[in-house]
Amino acid sequence: MSEWTIEVDRATCMGTGMCTSIAPDHFRLDGGTATPVKSEVEPDDAIVDAAESCPMEAILVRSSDGTVLAPQV
Repeated sequence: MSEWTIEVDRATCMGTGMCTSIAPDHFRLDGGTATPVKSEVEPDDAIVDAAESCPMEAILVRSSDGTVLAPQV
């Protein structure tokens, strides 16, 4: 299975912690904003759920071929 890439726009992130609640294995708060624990991860639906739940849409999840998986626009 191919890996996904997680990016967090820290300038946009408000640090609500929703992503850390939904996918604690993949996100942590650092200096008041979210950051991925690892930027390349095995696919996990919780990551997509976290990105879709972000009120600022600061999380971007891409498949290995660059396709944006979340957030859906």
